[in-house]
Amino acid sequence: MGLIGEKIDSIKSIQIRQLLTQAISLGMIVTSALIIWKALMCVTGSESPVVVVLSESMEPGFKRGDILFLYMSKDPIRAGEIVVFNIVGRDIPIVHRVIKVHERENTGEVDVLTKGDKNLDDDRLLYAKGQLWLHRHHIMGRAVGFLPYVGWVTIIMTEKPIIKYILIGALGLLVIKSKD
Repeated sequence: MGLIGEKIDSIKSIQIRQLLTQAISLGMIVTSALIIWKALMCVTGSESPVVVVLSESMEPGFKRGDILFLYMSKDPIRAGEIVVFNIVGRDIPIVHRVIKVHERENTGEVDVLTKGDKNLDDDRLLYAKGQLWLHRHHIMGRAVGFLPYVGWVTIIMTEKPIIKYILIGALGLLVIKSKD
């Protein structure tokens, strides 16, 4: 049994106090990440302040795997801005450019029509059946910055879940094995 037996004995030898300390440390890391995310939501006014570009529809401006930073203000959305929006019945938000703006005369509210830079047609086929324009409540935010290629980590872990499980297992073993 050699190496495996030694590893099992090593894991068993961790004292309860040490295990609790590691569990609390892990909990604090997770809690800190959640607090930072919620703070970013409050500061940016967006339900998702950071998104990953998942398709090639915005090339050459944004490539698959780029991370976008979003901000949502009360200012009206204008043609040419890049927005991230949700469509009823779709789980994944879409990143596209506003190509037309329609201002309602009676309320002054702005509706928008979007299109991917690489796409030939506008997004009306992506919208819910019968929907011709996006309304303010569909829009999660406007792109205000980006980091190229960093989102590939998310894409790889989503497309190849085994990598995600291996990474989580390795991190778990690291936490159990560390003796700080």
